[in-house]
Amino acid sequence: MDREDARAGTLDAYPRRTFLRQAVGGAAVVGAGSLLAACGSSTPAATSQSGTGSTSTSGTASSGKPKKGGTLTLASTGGSSSDTLDANACVNSVDFARAPQLYDTLMEVDQDNKVYPHLAEEVTPNSDATAWTIRLRKGIEFHDGKPLTVDDVLYTFNRIITNKFSGSAVIVYMDLKAAKRLDAYTVRIPMTQGYSILPVALIGNGEMSIVPVGYDPKHPVGTGPFVYKSFTPGQQSVFTRNDNYFLSGQPYLDEVVIVDYSDQASAINALLSGQATCVDQLAFSSVATVKGGSKVANVWPGPGWVPFTMRLDQAPFNDPDVRMAMRLVVDRPQMQKIVYGGDGFLGNDVFGISYPDYDSALPQRHQDIPKAKYLLKKSGHEGLTVQLVTSDIATGAIEAATVLKQQASAAGITINLNTVTSTTFFGPNYLKWTFAQDWWSGYPYLRQAGYSMVPGAPWDETHWDTSPYGPKYLSLYKQALGQPDTAKQTAIVHEMMTMDYDYGGYIIPDFNPIIVGQSPSMKGVISQKTGGPWIEYRFRDYWLD
Repeated sequence: MDREDARAGTLDAYPRRTFLRQAVGGAAVVGAGSLLAACGSSTPAATSQSGTGSTSTSGTASSGKPKKGGTLTLASTGGSSSDTLDANACVNSVDFARAPQLYDTLMEVDQDNKVYPHLAEEVTPNSDATAWTIRLRKGIEFHDGKPLTVDDVLYTFNRIITNKFSGSAVIVYMDLKAAKRLDAYTVRIPMTQGYSILPVALIGNGEMSIVPVGYDPKHPVGTGPFVYKSFTPGQQSVFTRNDNYFLSGQPYLDEVVIVDYSDQASAINALLSGQATCVDQLAFSSVATVKGGSKVANVWPGPGWVPFTMRLDQAPFNDPDVRMAMRLVVDRPQMQKIVYGGDGFLGNDVFGISYPDYDSALPQRHQDIPKAKYLLKKSGHEGLTVQLVTSDIATGAIEAATVLKQQASAAGITINLNTVTSTTFFGPNYLKWTFAQDWWSGYPYLRQAGYSMVPGAPWDETHWDTSPYGPKYLSLYKQALGQPDTAKQTAIVHEMMTMDYDYGGYIIPDFNPIIVGQSPSMKGVISQKTGGPWIEYRFRDYWLD
């Protein structure tokens, strides 16, 4: 069922959702019915393999007309005492669940992971994408009644860059000092070089959320569907309906409550006992438990990934032979089956599988124990022992770590698991672990590279930028950003992917499905291809029966 059909009475608030490639020198216009060509489709690459695990959805076909009222409670894992409500400084999964309740972004993704304008009415490049014009919708207000204008957009961009928040990695090429305010709702922003992926850079609630001039995260004000009521880091947050939300009729709920749980079992018990309406970050092994408790288990394909991260600047992973050996010990189909019930897509150690520029011609990597042993012996690391830091930070993380430990033993590798709490994982040593895991929601390749691969990347967990490959990779990255011709850009991206495939510090066994549980009373839920549960935790779309 189309998402608009699930929004009775809200269609006038949205532009027509068709996405047309525009003939402007290979670049594109993004407005009420168009999409930057480089953003592409969310159709999985031809080499991706979908599993046959159990999939259950509470579709909207029998949900009826949306109802007003009620409290939705999310039981979530992956939070910590450092949880934040800051619109632009989210880190863990619970942070990202909170952000869409309070804030909005200029661009959003739909259930098919396609980008469309949200607060923006139009995002348009010049012929070579060296300048972009952003035009806002009129009549949108912040929770305090202040109207949204381009002053707030520019303030947000400057705030992100000044504070070096993660979003700075994807707007760093904006020349904000030269930005020209055309009117209260329109601004033209020059770029310091061609920047063809701006619409994709503007998605991401919790990173690119728009805030008002003078924003104070201790008293958070946004334009979002819900208003701040209370927040205790690591425990609970409460949000109430924004009766003045700009999408007609939404939100339907009176209140959203997000509760942090230390582990998946506790979160599931909250769902089964009726304390929670829904629970995220489930392992596939929990599906039967959820269904057995007369609840709904949703298993959706997604572009998200839970990588193993090897630091290129620390032994033993500073040796490319060791990194390759670690990649070769992975039996990917077996891991996909054990951890995700066969759902999701096989990984090949390169991210960005959901987009057209993904290089499906790279040979699918298979387990090769003899070659792994040979590489370890060649590098002087025969009988390697390493510690892997794991945590319940995402669906299947700990389970995948356990499987890798078993698979690596066949090559004589001993992996000692250091299972820590999410608070410890995202603490002072986050991004410093020699060998660990992380989670990503499935951004396009170039945006992800800006987050975790190029110099200044906020989450360079493999320390790729300081490796011998960093300078060439950065050069290719800048070339790709400045290339408005899709085919030429894709060729450059493929060269970047080949470098990562051959020498990188990521092990990406699979692109994991989204596995969540919910009460049958939660309505409006549809199948999705995005990397975040319930279409990036967009609780404004749902109601209770």
